[in-house]
Amino acid sequence: MSALELAQSLIKIKSVSPNDEGCFDLIEAQLIPLGFAIERVPELNCETLLAKFGDSGKVFCFLGHTDIVPSGPEEEWTSPPFEANIIDGELIGRGAADMKGSVAVFIESLKKFLKEYPKPNFQIWIMLTSNEEGEPEDGKIDTLINSLTAQKNFIDYCLVGEASSSQSVGDVLRVGRRGSLSGNLKLIGKQGHVAYPQKVLSPILEAGPIINELKNTVWDKGNKFFDPTSFQISNIESGTGATNVVPGNLTMLFNFRFSPESTAESLQERFVNILKKSKCEFEIDWTLSANPYLTKKTDFLSMIQTALKKINGEEAEVNNGGGTSDGRWVSPSGSEVIELGPINKTIHQIDERISLEDLEKLQEIYQQILIEINNLIH
Repeated sequence: MSALELAQSLIKIKSVSPNDEGCFDLIEAQLIPLGFAIERVPELNCETLLAKFGDSGKVFCFLGHTDIVPSGPEEEWTSPPFEANIIDGELIGRGAADMKGSVAVFIESLKKFLKEYPKPNFQIWIMLTSNEEGEPEDGKIDTLINSLTAQKNFIDYCLVGEASSSQSVGDVLRVGRRGSLSGNLKLIGKQGHVAYPQKVLSPILEAGPIINELKNTVWDKGNKFFDPTSFQISNIESGTGATNVVPGNLTMLFNFRFSPESTAESLQERFVNILKKSKCEFEIDWTLSANPYLTKKTDFLSMIQTALKKINGEEAEVNNGGGTSDGRWVSPSGSEVIELGPINKTIHQIDERISLEDLEKLQEIYQQILIEINNLIH
């Protein structure tokens, strides 16, 4: 099965987080004939697949996920999101770029590499989760990572196949990520008739100055590796449905993407101090999804840049923007974690897609990275 055929087969599976729905079965069928040993690790409501080749030398790991975000209104897609059709040289479907295309290319690059180098100088792992996109309460890959760490099984070089590229495949890679801190805020006012403002406390009107101050606050200035901390609101709900009733409550979902110049604790404290200026009482449920991480070692980075020069003719820009990734679980053990994957222009959007040319280019890059590792490790 080619990379394109495998990508199409994976896209046809509606594996919305935290469910794999059979993607791992397809992947196992490709890896076992190559000599990989497969392990399935349960993680609350999801699962992690760990495939291993070799038992000596440094460990290189392809890290990724088979789950996807929901498609959104299917009638708005040019091509149905789970048919994996090819239109004008592009594979269209949910997960094409994020990141079933990368997973298919992991395997294709390994097939070609192992055919040329059947006994590499290093161990090769593939680690895949079915809940990268979903909620922490459904489980992540940290159970497996903690187990490996306890057994002193460490990953030396970790390549995450997230869609890091901007204009062309391999033009941008990431060696770190900002942290992610989310909150569910409930502003508590006093419900009543709109005609008696002296008897009510509107959480909607109170939210206005709060949102304005949150919008204009400079949380930090970032540093040479990371953009400044940013704040965004993803959802606000309030109201009773009646035009003559002031509601008693307002809920707001929000998120900080924070640099190492701030901490989760400092952001929580500053957020609460802004809320205290309101007349409303409030309740907040916080969720820390990830702390910032940064790979400072340069061995793996040098190998990847060498591979990119050979395939693309130039090195990639190092840019640590974007969301979080499962690299955050691997980095604390000392692994060199780098993200390199498809163009991220259409991820999570209607008509998510990846060009066939880009699939082929990504396969060439991944295969060359494996060759560079093999040449430099003795």
